[in-house]
Formats: sequence, structure tokens, C-alpha cells
Amino acid sequence: MADYEKSDNKFISFSSNNLTSYKSEHEPRVYEEGYMNLYKFIDSSLDAYKYELYTLNYPVFVHMYLELVYNNHEDAAKKFMEKFGPHQEDFYQEDIKKLAIITKPSQMKESEIIDNFNNGQSRFTIRLSKDTFYYLKRYLQDSSKSTSIIQNVIQEHLSLDFYEGLTRNKQQVEASLGGMMGEAPRDANKVKVYVGLLKEPDINLSILDDDGDDAAVDPSGEGGEKPKKKKSKRDTLLSKRARNDPNAPPITRIPLPELRDAEKMDKIHRMREASKRLKLSSETLPSICFYTLLNANVNNNIAVLCIEISEDSALLSAGLSDSTIKVWSLTPNKLKTMKSAQELELIDREADDVLVRMMNEKSATDLKVLHGHSGPVYSLSFSPDRNLLLSCSEDSTIRLWSLQTWTNICCYKGHCFPVWDVVFSPHGYYFATCGHDRTARLWATDSHQPLRFFVGHFSDVDCIQFHPNSNYVASGSTDRTIRVWDVLTGQCVRYFTGHKAKIYTLLFTTCGRYLISAGEDKKILVWDLSHGYLIACLSGHTETIYTLAISRDGVMLASGGADDCIMLWDLAKLLDEADSEDMNMSQTPTVRTNTDKILLKTFKTKATNVISIHFTRRNLALAAGVLH
Repeated sequence: MADYEKSDNKFISFSSNNLTSYKSEHEPRVYEEGYMNLYKFIDSSLDAYKYELYTLNYPVFVHMYLELVYNNHEDAAKKFMEKFGPHQEDFYQEDIKKLAIITKPSQMKESEIIDNFNNGQSRFTIRLSKDTFYYLKRYLQDSSKSTSIIQNVIQEHLSLDFYEGLTRNKQQVEASLGGMMGEAPRDANKVKVYVGLLKEPDINLSILDDDGDDAAVDPSGEGGEKPKKKKSKRDTLLSKRARNDPNAPPITRIPLPELRDAEKMDKIHRMREASKRLKLSSETLPSICFYTLLNANVNNNIAVLCIEISEDSALLSAGLSDSTIKVWSLTPNKLKTMKSAQELELIDREADDVLVRMMNEKSATDLKVLHGHSGPVYSLSFSPDRNLLLSCSEDSTIRLWSLQTWTNICCYKGHCFPVWDVVFSPHGYYFATCGHDRTARLWATDSHQPLRFFVGHFSDVDCIQFHPNSNYVASGSTDRTIRVWDVLTGQCVRYFTGHKAKIYTLLFTTCGRYLISAGEDKKILVWDLSHGYLIACLSGHTETIYTLAISRDGVMLASGGADDCIMLWDLAKLLDEADSEDMNMSQTPTVRTNTDKILLKTFKTKATNVISIHFTRRNLALAAGVLH
């Protein structure tokens, strides 16, 4: 065991990327005896070591089973599986079912789970304190055959990640378990990440005419207008903190498009709206407007698979299983199509209302239907300026739609299998996708080929999200892990384990420092990006969580899912507690699990799954779902 230890306190063994590493001369009975002895040793260990040692059970079980199969001990392998498989953690049971099907050496060559476990570039990672490692080392110094098998599995197939300091307790160990290939190595989260927001360009608010739509609406909902306020030097778009964030990346780190006049005007309107929005708190909760889509679930011929609401809350779109996309107007303004090319030539381009003149009034309608995909549509994303819509589908393509002509203007091909999610960058131009091919990709709207490939997940990549500064994307996977990728380099800069099932939704906080995730395990996890730690686990939902949203002022989190509930959480209180705690990089922090103090209220629908939640610029919560 002496050669396990390296100068950098980390042992990683690499064997050839083939199945010959499973060749063994041991008798089948020795495997059962060896695993049983290991299990008893761990179970009888002191609590200081027990919980970290428990993490050895599953990977050792898998590799011993594969060794039995490879060496043609089929009956012994089946008995081994039947005896010890049910005792593994619940979140590994789906993987064990796939493993149990493999009983002959010929079946081992084309298995996804075996490819992962026998990958020469990645090993199942076990994180142990130095004290726990030495305790295990003393046990493995026994020269018996059963112990030598355990020793060989650890040396050939596992990666032991050592750390100095106190051994983790049960809660800390359980919080980081769940990944298909073990815990995230500590080195994976040491790269510097620019979590701050980009400095916004200076925009002179005086370009908005005082006679413009600048009337303030009473947030109480009682109607009436407030007197217009005088402009002041403080009348700026963003707070000083956001404009001069020391943790922000250089503005030139990645090329970003310059703001057009229309986008500058929209930013000004956002600021005007922000000055009128409802200030949320634990005593002042938002109103919720819920849209229910009828006759559109799996029991009908046509099912709604995704719902998206535009940033300005003016449009709602839905992707359907019949390959179509439907877009509705949520305001009294109808959806119009641009006039023909001949008619556009007659328009005065210098007119102040040139954009209005370009639209055909006769085409006005409440609903537009977009045709183009040849498979179910799984995700949609509006561009920040609301002129474009992205969609992705089972047909392996991503399509870009014009919301002025209501036509498909580009089809992006690159993924080899269904594309599960697509999202526009907060600054436009860039977008990201992910799918069944285990990859995520970065694209630009003016390029047919991906700009970056993000490769590293061990199974489907189910969801993807941009950081507010557009320099990073986060991806969540069926392998129960989250990775954060650097857009500039394509490298993984954060690797999080802790979810116990598929991850369906990701969301960065408005300040950019934290990442929130949720999915099939019914938990909401909050991650600190700066240090790479899990800081909170929120429980309350009883079914899969599909969607997360943060209020415009960043103080409240809303979540919804298959339990027909919308839950409101006091995000400001949670993050204030996290900010006040002194993070110690050498010691894993305690994960907050006291949900009662954070959960503010639960809103129950009658019988509607919550697929999407969105906060308007004035902090009204819009939600949408499908009646089941």
C-alpha cells in the first residue's frame, strides 16, 4: 500500500482502457467472502471513519461483480448481485439494474456503465481524510486472499482523493454522494471563476422622452398613476456594485455584441419598470398568475413538453410532441407579421414609427404556430431582444425563428441524438445546447458550426444555463452531476456532486455568485461558485422539480414541479447567512437543511403540473403548466 501515497496527497491509478484489467485467478467464493469482510469492517468502524468508508461499498461491489463476469463465473456473479445489490444506496439502484443484465464477457464490450467504470481517463472518486486512509490501510495490510482482492480493486480501478483536516461527518458525506462516478475531486474546483457581473455600458437616460410611457403603476394593484419623478444623478441603470464588481471578468474576455439603439431603449424601460416593482420580503409575497394549457398532456395525442415566457413577459411559447411550436401574446398587443418586400420598399425609413409601419395590421392574431421540426420539441428560448426564438428537438437539430416574419431562418446541425435543452446567452448572439450524446455545445447565431464542445458527463446532459456574465455555462446530467464550463477555454471549472437523481433545471442567482439546481430527487441544492461548495439543501416538494425562478430583485426563489405546487423561498435570508459564514477552504462547510425557516409559502394548483415560472419586471410571478 505504500505506493498509494503521492507527494501531492492524492492517489490516482490508471490502468489500460480495456477489460483485461479484470483478469483474475481467484476462486469465485473468495469474492463473496472478501466483500462481506469489507462490509463488516466498515460497519464496525468508529463513527469518525465509518461514513467516509461507506463510500467504498458501491464501487468495490461493481468492480468485483465485473471481475466475476469477465472470468466466466456467471452463476457466482448472479449470486453476488442478488446478495449485495439490494444493499447499495437507493440512488445507485438504476445503475445496478443495468449492470445486472450483463452476465457474460461478450456483453461487457458495449455497455455504457462499463465504459464509464473502465475509462482510463476517469475513475470512481473516493474522498478520504488522511486519518481515514491510514485506518483503511491498516485493514488492507492483512495478507489473506479476500483482502488482496479488495486491495487490487482499489489500486486498479479507484481514485482516492486525500485531504488534510478533520474527517467529515455523516451529513457532510451524504451531501456530496450521488454522482455516477463518485464524488467530485477537490482539484476540480480550485480554478478561479469570475462570478461577478459585467460592467454595463453607460446609457444616458435623457434619451427617453419625458412624455414617454413613464407613468408608475401602483404595485398594490389598486390602479391609478403615481406622479412622475424628476431625473437625478442617481437615475442609473445598475447599482454601483454591479457596475464595478471586482469579481467580474474583463469586458473583453469574450467578444460580446454591441448594444443597438433599440436594446439601449429597452434597458432604459427595464430601469423604469424596476423603480416601480413590488419590493418582496417574507411579509410581502408576490401575486401569482397561472396559465393552464388544456388537453395537452400525455393522455392526449398532443402533449406540451416545454413552456417558455419572454423576458419582457409579453410572449408565451410552448413546444409540442407533434413537432410544432405555439406562441401566444400575453398582452393586448396582437402578434403581427412583417409586410412583404414590395410593401417595405414604400415605407419612409426615417419615420419615428418605422417599426410600426413595417408590420402588417391585417395579420394580427393572438397565436402563431411554427412548423419545421420533425420530432417533439423539448426546449425553447427567447432572445433578450425578443426578436428571435430558439428551439431544439428529438430530430437532433436546433432551429432559429424570426418573431417578425414568423419563419425559420436557420437550422443548426451538430448533435447526433435528441437535443434536450437550449438557452440564449443573457447578452444575446451566443446560445448553448445539450443532449443525449452526453455533450453540451456553445454556438453563435451567425455560425452553422459549434464554437465549443463541453465534454465530460457520463450520461445525457439534460439541462443547461448561462451565467449572468455570459462567460460560463452550467450543465446538469442524468449522471447526477453538475459541471460549470468556461466559454473561453471550453474547460470544466466546477464539478458538483450531491444530487441523487436526474437534474432538470439550473439557475444562477442575479449576483452571479451562486448556482441553484433541482430535479428528480425533489431537492433544491444551492452551490457557492467561488469556493465550489454545496451550502444548502431545501426540501419540501414531493415530486420532480421542473422549474426555478428568482425575483427581479434577487430576494425570492420560486420552484414548481410534478407535485402541482409552487413554493416560495426566502433566498435573501439564505444567502445572507451564507455570506456571513467564514468559508474555510480546507474544511467542508455544514450544509443548511433547515427548510422551515426558508420556505415562505406553498401555492397548490388543482391538478396542473408546474412546467415554467417567470417573474415580470415588476415582480409579478407568472407560471404555466399542463392539466393532467
